[in-house]
Amino acid sequence: MPNEAQILLRGLTKRYGRKVVLDGIDLEVGAGEIVGYVGPNGAGKTTTIRILLGLTGDFDGEVRLAGFDPEDEALQIKRRVGYVAENALLYESLTVAEHLLFVGRIHGLEDGTIERRATECLEALDLGGRLRSRIAELSKGMRQKVLLCAALLHAPPILLLDEPLSGLDVHSQLVVKEIIRRLADSGRAVLFSSHAMDVVERLCHRIAILHDGRVAAIGSFEELAQRLRGGSLEGIFAGVTGDEDFEERAARVVAAIGA
Repeated sequence: MPNEAQILLRGLTKRYGRKVVLDGIDLEVGAGEIVGYVGPNGAGKTTTIRILLGLTGDFDGEVRLAGFDPEDEALQIKRRVGYVAENALLYESLTVAEHLLFVGRIHGLEDGTIERRATECLEALDLGGRLRSRIAELSKGMRQKVLLCAALLHAPPILLLDEPLSGLDVHSQLVVKEIIRRLADSGRAVLFSSHAMDVVERLCHRIAILHDGRVAAIGSFEELAQRLRGGSLEGIFAGVTGDEDFEERAARVVAAIGA
């Protein structure tokens, strides 16, 4: 069970001009907890993660990671956070080994520790034979695996995952999901943002559904299903976000193309 909050949002509000992207977000992720963060495109999921990482400022409300403020203590947060984005941004001219060595040294790790951890992670993800390959030669899925290994090198207590399974084959997805479970079991706090509703439903201890910049519903899948009378997270999501006409819209497209 989760204990003290490692990720804390209180009244988080973010505006771009007159547009309100986040409208008073309240959310906690405790040590040992995986919280799913789902919502339609443009709901504010990535903006929230960028604020947590200290990449986006000028917001209202309280934000803390491991007790640190991302606006004033960004370096302390970077030491404690592992971040996986949907699209891996890596140094393409480096080999896999060189890239991971570079990332590990930034975090102050000994070369031997970097090599051991990187080798174990890459081999578990069927990428052990590509240590000498240049990043530019790798497929999207392979790059995602390198990004994941880089995020875990310094054994961070907090993980911010934004579509971490993007581009991965089924076998690798199974491995990564089990890694996430075990990291939470070891006391890590995990914020898991994804459109893969079936994965979120099975993997996460609690789920926060964003709509129009607000947390429209939050709880375990069982709690949400009971409260909102949904048989699946997909159905619950459609009801909460007002997207229950998806069948009608799909039918219109099929009719328009004459199928």
